[in-house]
Amino acid sequence: MHPISDFKGGIRPVPSRLILPLIAVGMLALSGCANTQLKSHTEQITSTTQVQMVKVNVRELQSDGVAFLTPSSITGQEEDRQALALAFTEKMRAARPDLRCLTLAETISAINRAGLAAEYKRMFEDARLTGIFDRETLNKVAGATGARYLVQLKLGGFRQEAKGRWGMLGIRMLETKATTIRLFLQMWDSRDGAVVWEGSQELTIAHESLAEDSISLQKAVEASAHEFLSRFPPTALADSADSEKAGPPARSTQSPSPDAPAAVHVSAQLQ
Repeated sequence: MHPISDFKGGIRPVPSRLILPLIAVGMLALSGCANTQLKSHTEQITSTTQVQMVKVNVRELQSDGVAFLTPSSITGQEEDRQALALAFTEKMRAARPDLRCLTLAETISAINRAGLAAEYKRMFEDARLTGIFDRETLNKVAGATGARYLVQLKLGGFRQEAKGRWGMLGIRMLETKATTIRLFLQMWDSRDGAVVWEGSQELTIAHESLAEDSISLQKAVEASAHEFLSRFPPTALADSADSEKAGPPARSTQSPSPDAPAAVHVSAQLQ
């Protein structure tokens, strides 16, 4: 038995069976602050990303703008498509202020105002079978939005998990939270109907937690967008600055030997 003061100033014992619950309540009261620190110190992000740049003119990308089309998703995640597009475009606008980026809401509003809703729907229905967006429809969408480059996101998977690590009195006090997301991105040039940039990624975020929470879709999308955008075509301004910093190419002061073979110039294209 453990003593505790009563309302009259006396001392009355506390039953032993209440000690552990009181400790648990105290730990829960302290867990709010501790949980934030625990998350930040244990968070891990792992990703596998693959990108392919077919042809992108960075200056044209900056001047002609980017608009996001309606994302596609696996069965059961259809209601997450708008949230996916919103989180990704907000991250893109913050990371690339040099690009004029239209959100999904701005894109579909422009399409509807232009009377292209039915044609836009047919384009997606055909794309489910062929994987191809009709060039003429893309061109009309670009005319309605004022953006030449059109981006579509595809949600290939989203999973949230929680595994108990430590508990007390049947209550899980410490859990490992994990979220995995699979995304695919394609950017189309509306002028010729060609795919100019695409990438695929699987990303997992995990951390320890004292609370009954989960890693949100928004957080997973923002982390995924960060990985994608780090591989996106760089700004033309950055390219110019790097060129100026490097200076003009060095010139050889030696005359080539008469017997030396002619130089062969090979241009490498990023695949």
